[in-house]
Order: sequence, then structure tokens, then C-alpha cells
Amino acid sequence: MKKLIYLLTLSFSTAVMAQVQTPQPSPAAKIEQTVGLTQVTVEYSRPAKRGREIMGALVPYGEMWRTGANKNTVISFSDAVTFGDQTLAAGSYAIFTRPGEKQWEVFFYTATENWGTPADWDASKVAATLEVETKETGTIESFTIWISNLNNNGATLNIGWDTKRIAMPFGVPTVAKASASIKETLKNKPEHRDYYNAAVYFLQEGQDLKKAKEWIAKAIEGKDDAYWYFRQQSLILAGLNDSAGAIASAKKSLALAEKAGNPDYVRMNKASIAEWSK
Repeated sequence: MKKLIYLLTLSFSTAVMAQVQTPQPSPAAKIEQTVGLTQVTVEYSRPAKRGREIMGALVPYGEMWRTGANKNTVISFSDAVTFGDQTLAAGSYAIFTRPGEKQWEVFFYTATENWGTPADWDASKVAATLEVETKETGTIESFTIWISNLNNNGATLNIGWDTKRIAMPFGVPTVAKASASIKETLKNKPEHRDYYNAAVYFLQEGQDLKKAKEWIAKAIEGKDDAYWYFRQQSLILAGLNDSAGAIASAKKSLALAEKAGNPDYVRMNKASIAEWSK
């Protein structure tokens, strides 16, 4: 009897706990991207076109739009960023838009917990407003936000649905952060990899190559068997128009790469030596 009661109770509990699971019409999405040294995160929902007319119909022109579905679309920045001449402090912002046929207004709003647009719009909570021209695109079935044109100092934030998209370039404070990190690290017992990273960053960003030359030499003093160290040294010297020095470093990188069995560096060094020998 006790066993029967137990089985009945178990069956009843299982039935109560079971729930129908179906796909959400506007599934949640999250993108995370490092831009230079800045973390950018976007959380939003993605409604689908499903044969409907979107811009100017489902999303009316000239009216405030939640820019997605369900709760607010929220973008977060770990550092202050710039959109044109406007600066957004580090933090999280709801993205609202007012779409138009040729241009959208984009609002970064400091209150992020609304469901849809705020019942009472508070202009004091608008951290930045952008006016962005629309672009034609191939059909985008599901509302999409993405980051493109990624580089050390910025990227482009894109919003698109149906046959329309907008693109918003933004900048990040990589130069200031990297310069401060290099300055602080190199005065406090740096390791060879610190000198290497500093030299490569200066090379990539076209900064003071004489300083980069000094740092890569110190890196090699600490690790003289790294073919990638000599490879970067050769590029720095080439940038300083020291072809003889660049070739000598490339030959050292080549020999170490051949020993390590790295065909990519072997190929790159051979090509550079041939170019700089002309």
C-alpha cells in the first residue's frame, strides 16, 4: 500500500512539474565582443519577419520603438566610448530608436529595466542621441544587431531588419589604456614578454618605432630562441628603413622557425628577405 501511494504521489508530482516547451517567437540573443581593450556586450530579443511588412508598418515611421522585442535591448561598455563627438560613460544603456524612411534617431537611455518603451519618457535619462542614415540591404529575416569593422581603436555597431540597416561607428580608449599599461608595467621589473607586447603594439599602431626597437631588443635578451620575437624585430627594423638589420633578424627568425617546424614563419621570412634584398 505504501509503495502504491508513493508511486501515485511520484506520478502526480511529475505531472505537475511537467510544462509544455515551445520555441519563443522572439528568442533572446547575446553578443560579447572585445574591441581593443574594451568589453562590449549586447543583450536583445530577435523578432522575425515571417512574411510581414516591417518598416513603416509593423515598426511605424516616426514613432519610438523598443528596437527589438520583449524587454529592453541593452548595450554595455566597460569603458567610456565615443560615437562621433558624443561620449558615453562606461555602463549599460537601453537602445531606443525612432525609425524613418531615410534616417533613424538612436537613443542611449540610462534606465534599462523597462518592458518596451518607458511609460514616461525622461529626457534626463538620454545619455546620447544619434541621427543615422538608413542603408538598403538584402533581406534580414530576424532582427539582428552585430559589430563589424573591428580594429584596436573602435568598431561599428549595426542594427538591421528586413531590408534596412543602420551603422554607427564608435571609438574606444585603447591608446590611452595601452600606453598607461606599458608605462606602468615597464617601470616595475618587466619580463621579456612585456617588452615584446609593448614593441608589437607600437609597431601595429605606427607609434615610435625607435622605442619599439629598444623594447624588442630587450625582449630578445630575455628570450633569444623565439622565432616570433626575431620576426617582429625584422618588421620594426624594416619600418625604420634598416634593410640590412631587418634581413639579419629575418634570417635568425627563419633558422629558428625551420628548427621548430613552423612553415608559416618560414614562408613569411623568406618572402620578406627576398623583398628587402631588392
